Amino acid sequence: MGMEYKQIADLVKLLNKSNISELKVKDGEFELQLRTKEYVEAVKTKNVVASMPSAPAPQAPAAQPAPAEQPEPQEATPDKAASKPDDSNLITVKSPMIGTFYRAPSPDKDPYVKVGDTVNKGDMLCIIEAMKLFNEIESEFTGKIVKVLVEDSSPVEYDQPLFLLDPNA
Repeated sequence: MGMEYKQIADLVKLLNKSNISELKVKDGEFELQLRTKEYVEAVKTKNVVASMPSAPAPQAPAAQPAPAEQPEPQEATPDKAASKPDDSNLITVKSPMIGTFYRAPSPDKDPYVKVGDTVNKGDMLCIIEAMKLFNEIESEFTGKIVKVLVEDSSPVEYDQPLFLLDPNA
């Protein structure tokens, strides 16, 4: 039927004292997943690096020089590519946990952020409810909200994209 508070506290202590970065425990239908701050930061850093525009840009030209016989498709591609660099500059804000996504503090209130809003690092973006706890998700970057990728009151998975943010706006 689950775990007692003391058992969970003991697991947290064990995680902090060891070099383990992630711990999952399942007891019947009860499931608990613990991660160290370092693990979460490493995952966030990896996601930011993966979404940086400098990573894909050098690879694409390196693969393109060989087919120099196709000047017309390359001329057609810059129009398509012109819209892609805008997307490649965007930062994807991902869910740090499994839960239910809420855009506003309550159904009768305005959403924390809307498309076009400028947010600063530390501004509230949304709430994710997990196990009856409401977790406030704050922006780790400054920029403009370009797109909200999840419907209000929808279930979200760990690492699921929630927002697209333009850091240059």
